[in-house]
Amino acid sequence: MDEAELRTKLAELREEERAVSAQRVKLHERLASFANAVAEERERELSAKRRELHAEIDRIRGLLGELDA
Repeated sequence: MDEAELRTKLAELREEERAVSAQRVKLHERLASFANAVAEERERELSAKRRELHAEIDRIRGLLGELDA
């Protein structure tokens, strides 16, 4: 990938991370008032997805940092 493609991918990942985080916040609010197994499992799935997104964002930032050096 060239630098422009990396920056585009980074922007897409950041947007996806914001969406996942927003879903997590809503789910946490629901869990605070009415916890159930289905919601807890969904929270674990969203948390795992968020961690994956952060890892990929960090990887791309690293690649972009190498290009800037």
